[in-house]
Amino acid sequence: MFKRILLLALMTLSLVGCASVQMADPAKDAQAKQFTAKPDVAGIYIYRNESMGAALKMDIDLDGKPLGQSAAKTYFYAEVQPGNHKITSKTENTVDLSIDAVAGKLYYVWQEVKMGVWSARSKLQLVDEATGQAGVNECKLAAPLQ
Repeated sequence: MFKRILLLALMTLSLVGCASVQMADPAKDAQAKQFTAKPDVAGIYIYRNESMGAALKMDIDLDGKPLGQSAAKTYFYAEVQPGNHKITSKTENTVDLSIDAVAGKLYYVWQEVKMGVWSARSKLQLVDEATGQAGVNECKLAAPLQ
């Protein structure tokens, strides 16, 4: 019985459509996809390249400050000073990932969508350059919160 209710809820969510978030200028998207590291800062890409959970937005914080909300097939790019930085994904669960950033290096974080009890859950994973660049290339740049 529980499985039927869960299946019905998931099917209903899939009919709602995709969540939309404010997108960045296409020129900024193209520039970020050059994957060029600046020598004095580190670059962090946080991407969500799955269609699962497309009807839901997921909050992302960087160092305790809201970065924005991800939607299916979106990503964020942030430049940070060298040192330790914490990325937080807030969904049905809250997960953190710490990165010890090095100047001149790029980092790729996959915001994986997982099935939850009442809503989607997420998992943050630091991935290698090839995997990260492929995932980012499947997405469009979301505008960060001001």
